[in-house]
Amino acid sequence: MRIILAGTGSAVGKTTIATGIMKVLSEKYDVQPFKVGPDYIDPSYHTLATGNTSRNLDSFFMSKGQVRDSYNKAMLDKDIAVIEGVRGLYEGIDPINDIGSTASIAKSLEAPVILIINSRSLVKSASALVLGFKSLDPEINIAGVILNKVKNKAHYLKTKRSIEEITNTEVIGGIIRDNTISIEQRHLGLVPARERKTSLKYIDLWSQTIKESIDIDRLVEIAKSAPKIKSNTTPIWNKLNKQKVKIGIAYDEVFNFYYKENIESLEANNAKIEYFSPLNDEHLPDIDALYIGGGYPELFSKELTSNKTMLSDIKEFHMNSRPIFAECGGLMYLMESIHDDRQVGIYPYKSVLTDRVQALKYTIAEVQCDNIISKKGETFNGHEFHYSKIIVESPKNDFAFKITRGKGSYNLQDGFMEKNTLASYVHTHVAAMPDFGGNLCISAKEK
Repeated sequence: MRIILAGTGSAVGKTTIATGIMKVLSEKYDVQPFKVGPDYIDPSYHTLATGNTSRNLDSFFMSKGQVRDSYNKAMLDKDIAVIEGVRGLYEGIDPINDIGSTASIAKSLEAPVILIINSRSLVKSASALVLGFKSLDPEINIAGVILNKVKNKAHYLKTKRSIEEITNTEVIGGIIRDNTISIEQRHLGLVPARERKTSLKYIDLWSQTIKESIDIDRLVEIAKSAPKIKSNTTPIWNKLNKQKVKIGIAYDEVFNFYYKENIESLEANNAKIEYFSPLNDEHLPDIDALYIGGGYPELFSKELTSNKTMLSDIKEFHMNSRPIFAECGGLMYLMESIHDDRQVGIYPYKSVLTDRVQALKYTIAEVQCDNIISKKGETFNGHEFHYSKIIVESPKNDFAFKITRGKGSYNLQDGFMEKNTLASYVHTHVAAMPDFGGNLCISAKEK
């Protein structure tokens, strides 16, 4: 069983409705949540709601076969998939094709779509929206509609009648606008690492609203209508390493932005994962390589600075030429400082936060030299999202990547290199770099 919840655009309340539905379904089913697109925040709410790690499906990172492979891997022993779309159903990186869109995932998985509409001040015009979305691509099965932000029951019933009679599309629920919705939209901007209890409270509120507003039994029937996936799959990672290695992964309140498949690709290449906390642990575990993902080091910079034994351990690990791979927040942590708070100091640069976003887009990178995760001449897709920047007046390091789409860290370059340490603003998904896990594990055994 599978269902996609897609919006007609921004501000339709997709994440709160999707998370509420996941929570309600979890009372009866083992729910596997998914998020379309490169996103760490929304999946954190999905995971809290279901108890299962939310996965990302993204046609910019993945071929159609890889989308199906990732989906199938996640769905082992699960009952139902709930897939939250990104932005509007058809929005991707191009105004014509499907790449990066929710529609591309719907077609790869032959999944029925529930369209979520912001129905504020709409009645018959809501039918025009539904007709337009249905006619744009007949391959997409828009099987139902949820109306959000309706004024009252009378408004809901009028809009429901209009859509069902004019478009022959079933309306399975409507959510009356109130302060709960506005509160939850603001709440989505908060930091999950520091708001777990508050997040759980709101998820319970959203689920109660869903119970009162949406025909969940009908939604499950629609999910059951999805056909069995028969199309070919393509592995999202390659198995290259046969020797056992130990990979340390920074995971705590500070560093928690990881694609689950990246970690699984390491395990598939004979890595034993040793989780540790740069914030709370005094020393590194006994490991062969280190992986520091994204997160919020700028919010914990003073606490990270005070853990001097951990800073010293990581610096020594680097000086011994042990492999370290860091993304975004991990990159900041390896710099000389975050603002004026001293950090690991592998790279002689300062990281600073800015008032506006520095990069928010899909990226394409060309590998300029061999490194611990990739080989010269390869090209891979990734994404950037950060409010920080690295102050580089004159580079003292080589860069692993040339950025052909996106911004990078410095002058359309990224991937600071120093000994066997590689740090980049570009977030990598293993589907876009299938040798990622194997290469890092091989690098771990070479020294």
